[in-house]
Amino acid sequence: MTATGAARVATMRQRCAFALLGSVQTTLIFTLAAIAVPLPRIGREFDLERADLILLSAAYGLTFAGLVLFGGRLADRYGGRRALTSGLVLFAAASAAAPLAPGIGALLAARFAQGAGAALVAPAAMAVLRAVFPSPAAYGRAMATWGGLSVLGATAGNLLSGVISALLSWRWTFAVPLVVAIAALALTPRLLPDTAPNRGRTLDLPGALLATAGITLAGYGLVVTDARPWSSAGVLVPLLGGTALLAAFWYAEGSACDPLLPPRFLLDRRRALALTAIALSACGTAMTFVVLSLHLQQARDWSQLQTSAAFVPFAIALIASGRAAGPLIGRYGAGAVTAAGLGTGAAGLVLLAFTGLDAHTWYAYGLLPGLVLLPAGTAASFAGAAVLATEGVPQQQTGLAGGVLNTAMEFGPTVLFAVLLTLGSDASSLAATGAALAVVALLNHRTK
Repeated sequence: MTATGAARVATMRQRCAFALLGSVQTTLIFTLAAIAVPLPRIGREFDLERADLILLSAAYGLTFAGLVLFGGRLADRYGGRRALTSGLVLFAAASAAAPLAPGIGALLAARFAQGAGAALVAPAAMAVLRAVFPSPAAYGRAMATWGGLSVLGATAGNLLSGVISALLSWRWTFAVPLVVAIAALALTPRLLPDTAPNRGRTLDLPGALLATAGITLAGYGLVVTDARPWSSAGVLVPLLGGTALLAAFWYAEGSACDPLLPPRFLLDRRRALALTAIALSACGTAMTFVVLSLHLQQARDWSQLQTSAAFVPFAIALIASGRAAGPLIGRYGAGAVTAAGLGTGAAGLVLLAFTGLDAHTWYAYGLLPGLVLLPAGTAASFAGAAVLATEGVPQQQTGLAGGVLNTAMEFGPTVLFAVLLTLGSDASSLAATGAALAVVALLNHRTK
């Protein structure tokens, strides 16, 4: 085979590997959003209150965010492909159990288990991605596309879940993650390179336990503020307990020989702002889907199919912006694209806050402008921030970078989402999220 032919084969293998890993990453976020549109139907079937629905919506993200740092360490310690396979097995098993749930308890358990599997899959996928694209330039281009996959998965989750649940049942929405996980397990040995384990790294089990318990407890405390007052024991006990555990985790990491999360990893200003941008963008997207899905079905009496159709322009703007983000990053830099995306997303959220929640406004006037600006901005900000968050990370810390990136990605739709929902009306929550995006956009613009 000639050198040109060999290069073409290598490029084709890289594209196939990226397609497989990208499909898995998109599915992980699809699963996060898959019950947003059918949430009212699930509530009626199981006779749930609003607080139960909020907890069900957050369950997947809580374990995802709580365990993903440890998942990143496992990927670095035992090799990305091995960790990916193990996580896919758990994710597939939980996805098979969820549609069989006879009640809210079983469904919550399945969602928690799905999040645990995703917490291992997500950073492992990034570790394998680094092996697929060993060149820093090629890896940077891959990450520019990778950053937009999450918001694409969230959009697909909302669109497809509404259609599937309307035509069949909300239980069939779990067929998507199950089929993708099984296909990925079958294709992984053929398409993905084996990644060498780093036996010299310890697992830092104390740090993993403190981080997991702290994030999960604090996140749960914030989630239940939607149903209980801040002064109640049901909020204060998990919130203060989780905060104390996270403080202990930060202290312990500073003195650990091989910490789960080296404190200096987050002290880089550009990385910290990029992670904040990812968390807020994910929060704004998730909040828009949940708030508008409930508003359209409850206040406007729209069907699930009509609700899903309302987000079609969102998907179109998202795909268009995601395709443009990579070339724009190459021309103007990741920081500039991130700042511009955050500003555009902020404008979309503010428009939705002031016009989108009025049941008497026309869709084209009240909802459509915000449903175009928000995805156009978030797709660009995700792409740019993903590049900034992983820039300069050594290969042996790729799993760590993936864990931190996905922690921010899940922190937004769970913890920040729960906090911002307590501000009063849904309009106030959307406007506050938009204002936060604007502030971070300004900070990213000023950071060189």
